[in-house]
Amino acid sequence: MQPRRVTHGISPKSVLIVNKLRTKPVVEAIEALLKYINEKYPEVQVYHEDRPDIPPNAKVWRPGPNAEPIDLVITLGGDGTILHASSLFKVGAVPPVLSFSMGTLGFLLPFHIDDYTKAIDSAFAGRITLLHRMRLSCSFQDSGGEHVDTYCDDWQVMNEIALHRGSSPHLNTIDVFVDGQHLTEAVSDGLIVATPTGSTAYSLSAGGPIVHPSLSAIVLTPICPRSLSFRPLVFPSSSSITLRISERSRASAGLSMDGQISRVLSPGESVTVRASLHPIPCINRSSITEPPQIRHGEEEGAIGGMSGEGVGPGKEDDWVRDINNLLQYNATFRSKALAKYSRS
Repeated sequence: MQPRRVTHGISPKSVLIVNKLRTKPVVEAIEALLKYINEKYPEVQVYHEDRPDIPPNAKVWRPGPNAEPIDLVITLGGDGTILHASSLFKVGAVPPVLSFSMGTLGFLLPFHIDDYTKAIDSAFAGRITLLHRMRLSCSFQDSGGEHVDTYCDDWQVMNEIALHRGSSPHLNTIDVFVDGQHLTEAVSDGLIVATPTGSTAYSLSAGGPIVHPSLSAIVLTPICPRSLSFRPLVFPSSSSITLRISERSRASAGLSMDGQISRVLSPGESVTVRASLHPIPCINRSSITEPPQIRHGEEEGAIGGMSGEGVGPGKEDDWVRDINNLLQYNATFRSKALAKYSRS
């Protein structure tokens, strides 16, 4: 699932704006963004969630099977705003997502709001790179193994599904099955099933591996396991993982999806997690770093179309930037000191 270069343009007829709480900076950003779209792309219809703080000149959009079709999603906020945008499209394909940070740091925020004109023009003109970020879907079974019809059945999650003991003082006992085969009985505070995107979220805090988001994989990470030999595992995206609360478990388990508590599983009940058929197509920052002279030919004096240090424009990997800038990956005492010195 490599990043895909788009050259034909999105040419959206409808745009959905999803934003965090409307603080003054968010209000000002939305006003500037809407003004720019209305003036330069007057044929585009702008939608917004059905909230009391809906901006002027935007139509109300409600998720569901009868929702108005959306060609492009624009988010303003942090990583949580993108997770919320993902949850609005529980069924079916998801439109490309253009994400702007509002002074927050996150792995899913390739653009700063100051770059909104360049980013929007690049998206509409087709100078974009799409990274299809994998999602997970889940279904529930009762103690008899029968399917449970629930409003969360079609829930598509972008980061992780977590089973945890919540406020119970007792550890959970959870049987783990992979493609129907019993893998292990886990006695722990809980288990996390994460996407590569979610590998840098809750799973990472629990000791899970960092997985590049272009890979198709499912990460299983224990939360404070009783066994020292229970290590995180990475499965192919074709795997089906079932987590069943053991009849011998002294506690029920709370189930959360992308940080939202959805239900409680009692002993005998289970949840089955699979890769969703509908990933999130995210627009990368490399979309606005491609100069015309490189788009139409190699720059004079460049070797192989690349000049200077680093990768060529349009090929930058946002993830590599983020694990260095946000996680300070493999930062030694010396490198930290040099970075501090360079800022002073």
